[in-house]
Amino acid sequence: MAKQHVEIMEILEAFDLTRSAWSAAQLADCDAKTVAHYIALRDAGYDPLRRLRRARVVDPYLDKIEELIDRSHGKVRADVVYDRLRAMGFAGDERTVRRAVAEAKTAYRAGKRRTYRPWIPEPGMWLQYDWGTGPVIDFRPTNLFCAWLAWSRFRITLPTWDKTLGTVLSCVDNTLRRLGGAPTYMLTDNEKTLTTDRVAGVPIRHPALAAAGRHYGMQVETCVPYDPETKGGSESTVKIAKADLVPTEANLLPAYSSFRELVSACEDLGTDLNGRPHRETRRPPAEMLIEERAHLHTLPTEPYAVALGETRTVHDNQIVRWGSVPYSTPPGHIGEEVWCRVEGEELVIIGRDQRGLLIEIIRHELSTPGHPRILDEHYPGHPNGRGIKHPQLRPRNDSERNFLAIGPGAERWLRTAAATGVSRVRSKMARAVELSALFGRERIDQALLRAAEAERFGENDLASILEHIDRPQLTLLPTDERFSAQTGTGAWKEFGR
Repeated sequence: MAKQHVEIMEILEAFDLTRSAWSAAQLADCDAKTVAHYIALRDAGYDPLRRLRRARVVDPYLDKIEELIDRSHGKVRADVVYDRLRAMGFAGDERTVRRAVAEAKTAYRAGKRRTYRPWIPEPGMWLQYDWGTGPVIDFRPTNLFCAWLAWSRFRITLPTWDKTLGTVLSCVDNTLRRLGGAPTYMLTDNEKTLTTDRVAGVPIRHPALAAAGRHYGMQVETCVPYDPETKGGSESTVKIAKADLVPTEANLLPAYSSFRELVSACEDLGTDLNGRPHRETRRPPAEMLIEERAHLHTLPTEPYAVALGETRTVHDNQIVRWGSVPYSTPPGHIGEEVWCRVEGEELVIIGRDQRGLLIEIIRHELSTPGHPRILDEHYPGHPNGRGIKHPQLRPRNDSERNFLAIGPGAERWLRTAAATGVSRVRSKMARAVELSALFGRERIDQALLRAAEAERFGENDLASILEHIDRPQLTLLPTDERFSAQTGTGAWKEFGR
């Protein structure tokens, strides 16, 4: 039976005291050969407390197992090794082979393990971004654009519906605008929107991404394929964003009712992460970003054209069409070229102002065909959404000019009377001009306005209304039910019989 660690230490202690295996055996209550065995192990440099492995039936085949593991770069399965050994005369069971293969693989990986050098980032040098799978909103999946500025550890998360080229450039421009500048390098994954092909291991950049990098003054780089460790910062940002934004059984987050709610959640997450001290730097990333902005490149005034979206021409009726749906634009852009892109549940329309600078002119909620998005404030000459304008006033003689000169009440009276079909309009207009000479234009204008509102267009209606205006108004007193002029209720006793 193997000795326990305490017993072995007692044997060694007894031998060091007596310097005799026979005497130490008497003190430790064991055989002298046992004492000699442990003393020999210690003198040879071995650990006497370590138990020696007994010989196994698979030991003669260990060299072959190591050869197979080395040839397969540690990928060969234990059952395949077992079949090879059986063909060579191995008589043991598969369990023994599995244990030997596991030990050999562990030793192989220990010798082939990848080593790392601590990365010390410089301010203003590296920006990394990657994509994560976002939550599902109304049975539609979303994506999370996760960016990470290396030196300050500042994180930005933007939700999107897709990962198209226009969306990628829009997210990059949005990220750079929030950071307040552009770094020297931007590192990301090898997606088709960035790497179109690989020749002899050299990635071929997408021409639009290369042009966008030149536009912002930064070099676009990609990581080694299938090697997320070359961009661990963005990978960690994706992991944190998915853990805190995507509803799972682990975080018990409720489902999102709208895309706008997801945008708000991403903003709150960024505020929380960037506002608290980072584990590595012990400083809030938002505070370090202020220092790093001094090392970032100045951004161009206008974003890269592809990031703006798709171009549309504003028609004569001030609309652009997106997805077979008309959307109105503010006045002053007819015939001009504008850019349209989708952000969440909104259509963003970008145009140029009077100085030629690109600005956001309007945002519309996305709609479906048959439901146009037309805003009344974009058509000030068409009140209440009517397409037919009121006829403009064009007085052609002195009598018409004198009547309209009374004021807006005269115009209201004329339009209402014309729509009602009043007879002898000209004579009544002349009567109003005479009264204005006697009583003043303001009083007659007020009387004409009341006549139009009440639709009173008789011969003497204007004079009657004028008289009512001049009459002093009576003050109405509220009724007090606590007092009554009736002497009693006896007169009502026969009521209803």
